[in-house]
Amino acid sequence: MNAVLPSILGAIGKSPIVKLNRLGEGLAADLYVKCDFLSPSGSSKDRMVLHLVDQAEKRGELKPGGTIIEATDGGTGGALAMLAAVRGYRCVFVLPDKVSHEKIAALKAFGAKVVVCPTAVEPDDARSMYAVAKRLATDTPNAFYANQHHNLDNPGAHALSTGPEIWEQMEGQIDVLVSGLGTGGTLMGAGRYLKSKKSSVKVVGVDPVGSIYYDLAKSGRVTKPFAYKVEGIGADFLPSTIDLAEIDDVVRVDDKECFLTTRELVRLEGLFVGGASGAAVAGALQYARASQKKENIVIVLGDRASMYLSKIFNDDWMRENGFLEDDGLGMVANLLKDKSDAIIGAHPSDRVRDVIARMKAHGISQLPVVEDGRLLGAVAEVDLLRYLVSGEHSLDSSVGPLAESDYATVSPRTSIENLQGLLNNARMAIVLDEGSKIVGVVTKIDLIDYLAKRAS
Repeated sequence: MNAVLPSILGAIGKSPIVKLNRLGEGLAADLYVKCDFLSPSGSSKDRMVLHLVDQAEKRGELKPGGTIIEATDGGTGGALAMLAAVRGYRCVFVLPDKVSHEKIAALKAFGAKVVVCPTAVEPDDARSMYAVAKRLATDTPNAFYANQHHNLDNPGAHALSTGPEIWEQMEGQIDVLVSGLGTGGTLMGAGRYLKSKKSSVKVVGVDPVGSIYYDLAKSGRVTKPFAYKVEGIGADFLPSTIDLAEIDDVVRVDDKECFLTTRELVRLEGLFVGGASGAAVAGALQYARASQKKENIVIVLGDRASMYLSKIFNDDWMRENGFLEDDGLGMVANLLKDKSDAIIGAHPSDRVRDVIARMKAHGISQLPVVEDGRLLGAVAEVDLLRYLVSGEHSLDSSVGPLAESDYATVSPRTSIENLQGLLNNARMAIVLDEGSKIVGVVTKIDLIDYLAKRAS
């Protein structure tokens, strides 16, 4: 019985690659998808978890009868729960409160214990899922903390399996690899392997509006993260499993385009995938439109639709969150049309006295700091006040060192609903186009003025 597998774990890997047909119409590039959502637990995390646990067992970090503990938004938890069921481990998973009911129910079906923590807290907050998971790992006898965000067996797994599979299936005819950016394991591992075989391969990450990766890759600054709905990708801190210097480009998508693309993948391509997969395809489409090159783009689809039936595939939920409305409150692009003022910024070498005069002349309280078209940060009245009150600095000093990261960046496609949420926590929103060029600056008063005009 050579075709019989010893357990379900033997079915991990060897997922097919298929071509996108209807969603790729009109593009110079050919789009292909690696169907890792067909993995046994419904997630590309199966590959990573199998390798990670195998290595932990070999090192003696995970012992018989042990308890696996992890902070996860569901995908890694599902893969670990499946493996734990096969190998006889207990498991405890700490999840953010934004995850779907299906994910929690699936974990409990495997016998896992689930602890839910608030999403909208800092990573080092004692209530965050990361802090809670670490505390549980410390307090639980014979526990193994999988620590996917800092465990190098994560990208190592994809270098051993995902990368070689893609290379073999595409017969080396791959030009671009696209995946959502979460822990970065897929892009780091598979990307490194593919580049070792063909140095011209481009590695492209997809990041949701609200996550830190896009701004960090483009400007080198960690900006204000804020809540977003899509699950499985994005971050509010930089994991040690990811090296942004090895990623050739980062494309940003928002919740609405993630979810609408997800629904189109099911209805137009027959691919029963989840929101992170929709995000990856939305990002790849954006990349292909901008590139306009004849090339082969492979996109990793890493989650299954069955975990989002109460959300992405629920018209009521989509409508309640403004994802099915034609316009809702509109987009940032609509707001910018109502703004007649030009973008007022500063160069890092500008003198403090000149920046103060510029703010006064234009009646603004904050502005971006830009050099050679690249956003370096932002400076606000409070920064200048703090600087002057210290009495240790000169008005003729350059403003560059005063640039802060207390801002968020959005695209013209970002919904007004999302903009409202981020302005609750950030001083201003800087609007960047797909080429990372500043096309606008939005403050709370701009948003108030826009909404007031709509209501009048």
